[in-house]
Amino acid sequence: MNLAHNFCQPDDRGLRVHCLACGRANRLGYERLGHEFRCGHCKSALPQPKVPVDVPHAATFASLISLSALPVLVDFWAPWCGPCKMVAPELVKVAAAGAGRWLVAKVNTEELPDLAARFNIRGIPTLILFRGGVEVARQSGALPAAAILQFTEQYL
Repeated sequence: MNLAHNFCQPDDRGLRVHCLACGRANRLGYERLGHEFRCGHCKSALPQPKVPVDVPHAATFASLISLSALPVLVDFWAPWCGPCKMVAPELVKVAAAGAGRWLVAKVNTEELPDLAARFNIRGIPTLILFRGGVEVARQSGALPAAAILQFTEQYL
């Protein structure tokens, strides 16, 4: 089982990931994303997040976008949305391509409607790129990975 793809959960202080060598949980602090991390138990190198992370709470979202040393590309989506389902695998490709350069996060607008309202989300999927807690750019609609990469890299 590849733990790197199955366990990357944000909390108010960072991303919780499992070490690929020993399986122990570690926290990658938002402020140090993009730098090298080592397992606190076995000292093996921990990879940068290569998958989108699901944001569980508004407080976690606020910490993530404001504290992250990396730009954060946020996908505002809903489970019933057909175009959102189409863009999901494309975002996996974008997250892998940007590991260590940016982070991809997903906000379910059904579970966190206050965030959708706060950022004036009128259509989904909507991608918003944040840097230092500030919105840098936004794009609505389903796009292939190449277009999402072009959109993201344009603002880095």
